[in-house]
Amino acid sequence: MIIQSRIQIFFKTVFPVILFGLVLTAFVLIVTNISDRSESEGLQLTYDSVRRAAVQCYALEGVYPADFEYLKEHYGIRPDEEKYVIYYEYIASNLMPDITVVPASATLFSLE
Repeated sequence: MIIQSRIQIFFKTVFPVILFGLVLTAFVLIVTNISDRSESEGLQLTYDSVRRAAVQCYALEGVYPADFEYLKEHYGIRPDEEKYVIYYEYIASNLMPDITVVPASATLFSLE
């Protein structure tokens, strides 16, 4: 009889708290996963748009642009520069520039 009442107390008080904790933990993990995936896709989309604009410039003008500002002015690139830092390294007029996109929160210093 005592064991049965303890089991009833467990299922009425402790079990709901444990279940709530598990559901809350699962929710937090899912939201974190979605946020990480969104950040990764944003980085890839930003990289692809900068690269695409550089290739378009090469196709139309015969040279890769010497700096990222040229792409912004002439090819309509509008990345979220508060969210991403774009490193654009010009190599030569006939070689694809080295393009790197990183989250702004990951940089340790400002380039300004």
